[in-house]
Amino acid sequence: MNFSELTNYGLTDELLNEYKHGTPARIISVHKGRFGIVSAYGEGYAQLKSREYYYDGEEFPTVGDFVLIDHVESGDSRITATLPRRTFFSRRDPDVGRGEQVIAANFDTVFIMQSLNDNFNAKRLERYLTAVRQSGAEPVIILTKADLTDDYLPYILESSRIAEDVETHIVSVKTGYGMEYLGKYLQPGRTLVFLGSSGVGKSSLVNALAGEEIMDTSGIRESDSRGRHTTTHRQLVLLNCGAMVIDTPGMRELGMWDVTEGLGQAFADVEKFAALCKFRDCRHENEPGCAVRAAIERGELDESRLESYVKLKTEAKYSDDKAGYLRKKEQWAKSVSLYSRKKKKEGKMKR
Repeated sequence: MNFSELTNYGLTDELLNEYKHGTPARIISVHKGRFGIVSAYGEGYAQLKSREYYYDGEEFPTVGDFVLIDHVESGDSRITATLPRRTFFSRRDPDVGRGEQVIAANFDTVFIMQSLNDNFNAKRLERYLTAVRQSGAEPVIILTKADLTDDYLPYILESSRIAEDVETHIVSVKTGYGMEYLGKYLQPGRTLVFLGSSGVGKSSLVNALAGEEIMDTSGIRESDSRGRHTTTHRQLVLLNCGAMVIDTPGMRELGMWDVTEGLGQAFADVEKFAALCKFRDCRHENEPGCAVRAAIERGELDESRLESYVKLKTEAKYSDDKAGYLRKKEQWAKSVSLYSRKKKKEGKMKR
């Protein structure tokens, strides 16, 4: 394999020309302390170079990352640097309880998947959409298992209510319904992520798009429409069409880590009114001058959208900085109390 063939894995000329002090490679799988890579030397394995990563603070790589390596012919190569990311998903680091852990990087499109059975959940869809918006990638809603229902309209309407600017596709791997519309996302050199809960049919859809069994599948339990997640490690798979798919069990624990921008895009309808509130840190409960509550009363905003927005925003603040969140909560209570006392005083003076 030469450098030109590495472009099959999404390596751009810009990255190739800019970094001359090492051999570029892409992370295609992540194991404990070991990384599967593809480079000009073919596929192999690599480990982190200790000084750069454990002492100099180099960003730890994950599946999908482009890195620089010192190639070792007869053993594991050494990863010396992580190149800048275009997009990424992250979560709170489960090993230390706080701090950020990137679990997938450099993807172009995210298939947000829900199935047309008991798995469909509007709140979960809002959560996933927020995370995708924050990642910087293109979101696409995929409603799977179309063979399980004869009435798609309620699902389409609900998806449109939540994300009117996001394309929604209804498909069935079993019957082939709607599958022809997904081809436009499977362009050579592009990377996709499939995001959805267990049992939604991610592996089945990947296999159908690949035209071969490249991922294990498992049936779902009829009692709760859920299944066993079959991915045991993070991996990037190159399909015959030239597109790539990232699959990672870490997606099951995707949290609301620093999603300020994502919330703004996923809940633009809420933030449009929130910008008009009297208090900058208004919680949209009983505060005076709350433009959001006023919009709900006028019927211009669905209260369920506000509930989801507040819940995700609170979760993000708490995950990011528990102590800081509690301090801000106390400051908010004091500011509202001060405003109320001021108004009462003004009222007495008018009498």
